[in-house]
Amino acid sequence: MLTSSRVFRAFVCSGTFLLAVTLASGQATPPGPVKAAQSASAPAATASSPEASKYLGAETCKTCHEEIYNSWEKTPHWKTTLDTKGGPSRQGCEGCHGPGADHVAGGGDKTKIFVFENASTKEINTRCLTCHAGGTQHMNAINSIHSQNNVSCISCHSPHHSQTKEFLLVKVQPELCYTCHLQQKSQFQMPFHHRVNEGLVQCSDCHNVHGTVGPKQVRTSATQDAVCFTCHTDKQGPFVFEHEPVKVEGCSSCHIPHGGANPHMLRVSNVNLLCLQCHTNSAPNGKTGGAPGAPSFHSQQTFFKSCTLCHSQVHGSNFDQTFFK
Repeated sequence: MLTSSRVFRAFVCSGTFLLAVTLASGQATPPGPVKAAQSASAPAATASSPEASKYLGAETCKTCHEEIYNSWEKTPHWKTTLDTKGGPSRQGCEGCHGPGADHVAGGGDKTKIFVFENASTKEINTRCLTCHAGGTQHMNAINSIHSQNNVSCISCHSPHHSQTKEFLLVKVQPELCYTCHLQQKSQFQMPFHHRVNEGLVQCSDCHNVHGTVGPKQVRTSATQDAVCFTCHTDKQGPFVFEHEPVKVEGCSSCHIPHGGANPHMLRVSNVNLLCLQCHTNSAPNGKTGGAPGAPSFHSQQTFFKSCTLCHSQVHGSNFDQTFFK
C-alpha cells in the first residue's frame, strides 16, 4: 500500500525527453518541462487591434437591412458567421462589404463601406476572389473571357437575392446565359440540338464560365480529353486506327456543338460534301493537308449515297484503317 509519505516515481521515455511523474499525497505534479510545453501550446491572449474594433458583426447590419439579411442568411455565405479562424474581416456582411463602424457612425453613409453596385468590374472580381480564388473552377478567373469583357461576378451571381439554390445565380440556366449569348439561343432552337432548353444539359456542363486554358472556355473530360466524351463515351476510344480530326481538331471540325439544321448537327447538309472538305485531290496549291484524297472509283453521281454507308466507323476503328468496321 502506498502512503502519503511514500513517493513513487515512474519514468516514461517519450521521444527525446524523460517524463517524471511524482505522486505525493495522492496528487500528480508535472515537472518544469511539461509545464513549459503546456503554456507554449495555449493560445496567447492579445489585445484587439484598432482595425478589428471597426467590425461590428452581421447582427448590427440586420438592424437596418433586415430584409436583405433574412434573404442572405439562407445562402452559403451565412456560414462565414460561424467561422472565426479568419477573423472578423472574413465573417458575415463585413467579409464582403468591409468594416461597418464608420458606415454606422455616418448614419448609413455608403461611401464608408464597399458597395458592389458602385464598384468597377476589376474591384468586384478582386473582392470575390479573395475567398473564391482557390479550387479548379476559379483558377483562370482573372483571364477568363467574361472578365476580359467587363463581366463582373455580380452580373451572374446575387449574394442576397439569388434565384437558384446552387451558385447563387441571378437567373436559372440557360436564361442567364441567353442574356448575352443570343446566337447560341437561336442554335438551341434548331431542329437538331443538344437538349439544353429541355433541361437535360446545362451550359456549365460543357463550359467553365470562370475560364479555362482552352478556347471558348470549354471544359475537358476527366481524362483531359474533349468534353464531348463525357456523354459520348463510345466515340472516345482509344482506337487502333484513329480519325485524326477527332483528336487534333475536335468534334467541332464536323459538328456544330449547340445545334443546327442538319442531322447529327453536322456543319453541311450532305455528308459527302463534309468528307470532301478534307479528302480531295483538288485542294489549293495541291495541298491536301495530309488527308488521302477520294479514290478514282468513288462516284459522286449518286448524290445521296453517303460516304458513311461504307466508312461507318468515322470516329475511329480497332479493325480497319479505312473505318469500314
